[in-house]
Amino acid sequence: MRVSSITARARAVRERLARRYPRPRTELSWSTPWELLVATILSAQCTDARVNMVTPKLFATWRTVEQMATADPAQIESVIRSTGFFRNKAKNLHASAVRIVTHFGGQVPRTMEEMLTLAGVARKTANVVLSNAYGVHAGIAVDTHVKRISFRLGLTRQTNPDKVEQDLLKLFPQESWGAVNHYLVLFGREVCAARKPLCDACELADLCPRTGVVSRSASPVT
Repeated sequence: MRVSSITARARAVRERLARRYPRPRTELSWSTPWELLVATILSAQCTDARVNMVTPKLFATWRTVEQMATADPAQIESVIRSTGFFRNKAKNLHASAVRIVTHFGGQVPRTMEEMLTLAGVARKTANVVLSNAYGVHAGIAVDTHVKRISFRLGLTRQTNPDKVEQDLLKLFPQESWGAVNHYLVLFGREVCAARKPLCDACELADLCPRTGVVSRSASPVT
């Protein structure tokens, strides 16, 4: 397939990945907006699988945001230690819980502006929570998978996640922003891996410029 513009390429990417992932969703386990926020904060520099192993005990120990707000951060640390950066994560979880209780009536906020006032929450985390918990499409969460694949597909030349996001927002309709994040994350895990992308088996290969990809038979495509 030949694509005449980045916009057309983005549309083709979205259509093909929508067929591959008809029911896209986060792989983090959660049942409330607060649990999703906690899991997303813990997922920084950690796999979703590991987070899902830790959160059951965490949520059983502190069942509500109010209980987390009164918890001893040192006790939180002991439960989340295996997720890495546990001291900073515990501090952020406790501080976020306190702010949610004192400023938002115990409810995780529903706007980007308010989400960004929470400890440990930047645009990526806010986008994940707003989209998945509330159906609010304020942006596209850009993690390492989204950043890598967007660059390889030639949808952005940026490397800063916030700038990558701004490029992507121009290419995809707002109602698909949450799904686009899931498409690219899942595709990055299954096909377009960081070190050994499966280009020969990739359903996007015919429209991908492979920007920055090095293979045995070809130089990087720029």
